[in-house]
Amino acid sequence: MARAVTKSRLRSTVVAVAAFAAALGGVTAVTPMAQAAVPAAPAPAPAAAVTPLPPELEAIRAAEAVRIYGDAAVRPLNQRKTGLISLGDSEISGEGVGNYDPATNTPNNQCHRSPDSAIHRTGIPADLTFNVACSGGYTGNIRIGGSKQYADELVQSDSLAIKARNTKIKMVLLVAGANDDLQFGPVMTDCVTRWVLIQGACEPKYAPGWQARVDGLKPKVESTVADLKTVMRDAGYADTDYKLVVMGYPSPIGPDFHDNPNFPGKLPGGCAGYDSDATWGRNYAVPVFEKGMRAAALASGATYLDNSRLFHGHEVCMEDPWARGLYLDLADHFPWDENTARQSFHPNYRGHGAFASCLTQLYASGLREASCADPASTGTPVLQGGAWDDLYKPLRNEGTANCLDAFGGSSANGTKVVGWDCHGGRNQTWWYDAARGSVHLGLTQDRCLDAPGAAYGAGTGLVLWDCHGGANQRYVRDGATIRPAAAQGMCLTVAAGHDPLRLQTCNGSANQRFA
Repeated sequence: MARAVTKSRLRSTVVAVAAFAAALGGVTAVTPMAQAAVPAAPAPAPAAAVTPLPPELEAIRAAEAVRIYGDAAVRPLNQRKTGLISLGDSEISGEGVGNYDPATNTPNNQCHRSPDSAIHRTGIPADLTFNVACSGGYTGNIRIGGSKQYADELVQSDSLAIKARNTKIKMVLLVAGANDDLQFGPVMTDCVTRWVLIQGACEPKYAPGWQARVDGLKPKVESTVADLKTVMRDAGYADTDYKLVVMGYPSPIGPDFHDNPNFPGKLPGGCAGYDSDATWGRNYAVPVFEKGMRAAALASGATYLDNSRLFHGHEVCMEDPWARGLYLDLADHFPWDENTARQSFHPNYRGHGAFASCLTQLYASGLREASCADPASTGTPVLQGGAWDDLYKPLRNEGTANCLDAFGGSSANGTKVVGWDCHGGRNQTWWYDAARGSVHLGLTQDRCLDAPGAAYGAGTGLVLWDCHGGANQRYVRDGATIRPAAAQGMCLTVAAGHDPLRLQTCNGSANQRFA
């Protein structure tokens, strides 16, 4: 399976990892500049004039125009080649994919841009694609007047200003925030380090302040979006001339890898860490982060792509991972240095292919907000209008007034589904995918209601299982009832209290109705 990409290049033993983890303080640690949050201003009337660039940027622009067109002129929009551009951090630069642009894989520049990153692989028609994102970047490396990340790099908004004058930009993609207050890379590194050195789970250390971290990064993302709009207006664009997309981050790891029949073990598979930390990351850390990114995108007027569930079923150590696990680059970084493990827990080639597919669908849809995931483990992402948090809802049984609940907060294969006191947790939220008839659990897009063995007799208890699109995972909603598509005379039923969810002959009772 594709899992072998990660396994084959891990060149360490537990002892080596422990020594490295003890020496490494963080993967992509960044010290953010102090910035005042600037609220997004209302869009002014579009101006046709192009604001001149400072001389040093104009020289770079002119040289690029010569490479593209053969002369240095700034052309009218309708006479330019079309372009797409991505800005941000390691999530979108190509970190973890490999095949890096050599200029971004040197001791003095670790941006790790890859020609296999998402912006270069969409199906959006464009003549040119640009990736100016940089591994380790934070919003201060993107905003107007911000800091250069490396001496040979431009501030990312300056790169956008140049590209916007030389081409007709159709889409600006921003993926940023993880390296601001959140410091997601160093947190992941610490969690792995604690597991390797048997120091205990990292959740108790980070969970109490996680919401505050997200609250701190939101205004910085909003201000970054506002600055990118200003850059585009100064380049002569109206806000409607292009699409500005803020893309959320997927969860790279989860707790269900034990269901992988070919699970190789945590260290060889690259999913090193405590199970409880993997659960916390998927069930709390990433969802809270996603809510913050969504709020920032909507407040700043950007289009939002919710990818928080995109890698569900494709996490590190799963059968077809879309993220690279713990990876030690000993060939280029031996002995240990701060870059030895920086490629860990980032989207791999297939992950960037998934990003590209979602972006292509989003661009064509015209939606202001959408979500993307692989609903039936086909390996093909599907776009869904709206954000996942608005789509997943409790299923309250009218007869018992209890909610359908994944027992014990588990999402492992075979987990029974029961009625339980409603508490609003993610293990009590569900989404009915009308296009496929599947009922997905809020904890993970990759677990669906399943009639074991395709048995539909009275008393059959329903469980959670990998979503696969089979007949025993298809249901129809008939009014307030939910019925197996293959046996529509049977209804999902909770007889009383905390009883398991079972199939019973439909009889019209309140215990078979869900609101």
